[in-house]
Amino acid sequence: MVPLISHLHRENSVATSIYGRLLVGVTDVDVIKAHRYGRRIVERELPLDDTLPILKELTELNLGTASIDLGRLAEGFSRTEGKDLRSYLEEELKDVIGGASQVEPRDVVLYGFGRIGRLLARILVAHEGVFGGVRLRAVVVRKKGDDDIHKRASLLQRDSVHGSFHGTISVEDDKEIIWANGTPIQMIYSDDPTTIDYTSYGINDAILVDNTGRWRDRAGLSQHLEAEGIARVVLTAPGKGDVRNIVYGVNHSDITTDESDHVISAASCTTNGITPVLKVINDRYGVKHGHVETVHAYTNDQNLADNYHKGPRRGRAAALNMVLTETGAAKAVSKALPEFEGKLTGNAIRVPTPDVSMAVLNLDLETEVEKDEVNEFLRRVATESNLRQQIDYVNSPDIVSTDLLGSTHAGVVDGLATIASGNHLVLYVWYDNEYGYSHQVVRIVEDIAGVRPDIYPERTAPQDIR
Repeated sequence: MVPLISHLHRENSVATSIYGRLLVGVTDVDVIKAHRYGRRIVERELPLDDTLPILKELTELNLGTASIDLGRLAEGFSRTEGKDLRSYLEEELKDVIGGASQVEPRDVVLYGFGRIGRLLARILVAHEGVFGGVRLRAVVVRKKGDDDIHKRASLLQRDSVHGSFHGTISVEDDKEIIWANGTPIQMIYSDDPTTIDYTSYGINDAILVDNTGRWRDRAGLSQHLEAEGIARVVLTAPGKGDVRNIVYGVNHSDITTDESDHVISAASCTTNGITPVLKVINDRYGVKHGHVETVHAYTNDQNLADNYHKGPRRGRAAALNMVLTETGAAKAVSKALPEFEGKLTGNAIRVPTPDVSMAVLNLDLETEVEKDEVNEFLRRVATESNLRQQIDYVNSPDIVSTDLLGSTHAGVVDGLATIASGNHLVLYVWYDNEYGYSHQVVRIVEDIAGVRPDIYPERTAPQDIR
């Protein structure tokens, strides 16, 4: 199976998966573990004998760039009667057979290189290796010292929370380039976005991701568009004013090529964590009003030791205290889902953990619900629907925050914690506020670039799950 998986990736730009678990650059043990994962989806271990014939047939089809879920194909074929495998696959994959195997890559620039910036770099480099659709060309920062580039490279290589970079990092001093797995990342030192000529570095029509939080309104962020070589801007914080807040999977299809959408926001990690879940619950049961309480890992915005801070309480030592503070996530939900305007309130408690947070959704619904029915619905949304990349579902009695470290989903529903009583529903949603959010940002970037691979077989809309 491993050679077949590699062949499809190398020759057709096809990424295979087992119920969403990507099979690219994997070992035989990884393949077996992915098949065992099927027990969580269809309550049985997926046999290798079910997927090997599918892989063999896929290599014979003239496939274009796509992401193909072998688990879903095997499950679908098992429900057919009187149809041979080749005919089934040709029907399921008709839209990608004979398609283009290569896409034109789009340049990406990161403005800022902090916690989110470095994770975005890791993901972009990895995705370039898988699909080749986006390529990280440059990082813009303010120079901190003579050894700045080596410090930046070291921080990209080593991460106290997410571990070491998967691959090699080196520095080309004379050209101020960081090489990451063969990808040259140009370091650009500047404090004024309007004066940078990106075209002088061979960067054109680029998507710039501003992860500094320095500007959050259209006027400030539009400064990037004055620079030669930048076409679009994505902010990794809630936008202010008329800047559109996008939660991938919920309202990304609203993004247009109009000038008004040349500057958009990827909202916040918490907004991304809760909005997909709120959408499917509202669509199915109706939400009258609710309260969101986030238990959030501390961030660089807080102080390590007690010291002055312009915000209330955030000046107290982050690693020693639970810090009650405000969150704009509840209000920001309505910028992605207008039907929630005025329905949600919210607060946040910062806690002494470095990553992975939780949102408690306390909701009053229009209909009465039962715990098992809600959980089964959310489990199926997480495994079958077109929000599968945004919503995950766990049902473990021993799961804790570190178990969700590295989750690529926007949010993970903890089924055992669900409380339902009449019209009242309480959901607990975990989210890796760094890594999961960064994947949501990259999904937006790839969507704008027009390089997100189609996923097969096609998935069900949450409202069609019965």
